[in-house]
Amino acid sequence: MKNGIINIRKAVLSDAKGIAKVHVDCWKTTYKNIVSDEYLNNLTYDSREKLWKNNIPNGGVYIAENKEGEIVGFSSGGKERSGIYNGFEGELYAIYILKENQGNGIGKALVKPIVDEIKEMGLNSMLVLVLKDNISRLFYEALGAKKIDTVEVEVAGKKLSELVYGWEDIRIIY
Repeated sequence: MKNGIINIRKAVLSDAKGIAKVHVDCWKTTYKNIVSDEYLNNLTYDSREKLWKNNIPNGGVYIAENKEGEIVGFSSGGKERSGIYNGFEGELYAIYILKENQGNGIGKALVKPIVDEIKEMGLNSMLVLVLKDNISRLFYEALGAKKIDTVEVEVAGKKLSELVYGWEDIRIIY
């Protein structure tokens, strides 16, 4: 893979710290001018590390690491969580890649193991939710996702529009 990324693998507990760093750093670059600076400045690696230490044992978490073994991106997914979108059974919960590593095929490489896991569950459809103002939504469109809904979410006291994208058949992605 371009840009020195050589490994996509299932996350293990010791990856929580690296995932937390990517998570916080990505929020600070991706959501600048979307979410308040105060909220972004209060995000901590420690709180996110705790979150990922809880999430990793449940499975469905993958990392991208560079040749130095540093985590530069991650994805997570599994069964659809809301239960309100009939016909959509899987969900890409999160995908974050450090800004300097975007545009090199890492995103697509991180989506693949989530799609594979969802297929192994016997499911063939998937959702992803993305803030309307997040330019990354174009990535999902490029992978064939169709917009199926817009919902309102509140982040740090600010109401934002979140787009719900779906793939009726995830086999089209790969």
